[in-house]
Amino acid sequence: MKFPSLTPPPALRRFQQQTLRQWSPRLRGLAAALRRRASSLPPLPGGLSLWVSLLSFGFVLAALVGNGRRMLQLSLDPQGWWWLLLGVGVSLLSLVVNALGLGVVLRWLRLRPRWPALVSLYLDTNLRKFLPGGIWHLAARLGPLRAPDGLLLEPAPLTLALVAVLLDPLVAAVAALALVPLGGWQAGLALLCPLPLLLLWPRWLAPLLERLERRQARRLRLEPAALESLNQSLGEALAGYPWPPLLVQLLFVLLRFGGFACCVLAFDLHTSLAWSSWLAGFALAWAVGLLVPGAPGGLGVFEATLLLRLGGAVPEAPLLAIALSYRVVVTLADLAGAGCARLDGWIDRRVAQAG
Repeated sequence: MKFPSLTPPPALRRFQQQTLRQWSPRLRGLAAALRRRASSLPPLPGGLSLWVSLLSFGFVLAALVGNGRRMLQLSLDPQGWWWLLLGVGVSLLSLVVNALGLGVVLRWLRLRPRWPALVSLYLDTNLRKFLPGGIWHLAARLGPLRAPDGLLLEPAPLTLALVAVLLDPLVAAVAALALVPLGGWQAGLALLCPLPLLLLWPRWLAPLLERLERRQARRLRLEPAALESLNQSLGEALAGYPWPPLLVQLLFVLLRFGGFACCVLAFDLHTSLAWSSWLAGFALAWAVGLLVPGAPGGLGVFEATLLLRLGGAVPEAPLLAIALSYRVVVTLADLAGAGCARLDGWIDRRVAQAG
């Protein structure tokens, strides 16, 4: 079967290039002005992440205090517990798809992953996202990507390794935001949330990744010489628009929502909203929890955003119960994934010793 080409016609390409030439200087000037404005403000004591975490936890705690009595009146029947168990399984499956998504990113960057080792390491390191700083799960994947006998058939240079571990969550966040318009107009969110899809065009993606690379390289305390060579091959590495990683991450976010939907069904609240509205609210909260600096793993930020987004359409007490149960479900899935990965590694070592 011959698939149609995704390359836009020449007229559309000329229009895109002309639009980018017109708006690039303006957007760069606006970004520079915002950076100058931000640099002139005094730094927050403890950093922005601390204050975002405190505000999010404070909001969720206030909701718990205000709805504690009504939450105690909620109960789950046996079918509800089975829904939560199914949610753990779906969330675990989403982690496997997310690991495969990193492999697709590597293939898009013209690297050749060792798929079983990649999935195993991804699941094993996923728990490190809860450590302070929120980057240690990414750092744990960086070394094996550059090792001779690591996750790739041929080790990757520092630039491509950093691009891979940074592009994976970035594309996932963009994919989640692209699902928000399914919930309707939502006071303009349907128009704003798909705009990050434009950031994945190589013209915009290369400078964005370069900035992210330098920031994370400094946080990881890489050598100054490595910082100087980060962007040398970045433009050549981006092979057009990342359609394959985006499609896989869309599947990942939908599976993530599947675990959340199980929690909604467990509390029998699915009739309060259309499923498209549930998906839009979840996708927005999940993307905000991933992108906004705060507690590691989006803890508190996701719950606060979900309450703010859907609290006016759904009773707050059961919505809070759904948010907290989903946090338990995905944490159990993270633990199960890490446990399976370590068990698989232990079995491989035993087999190697026996052989």
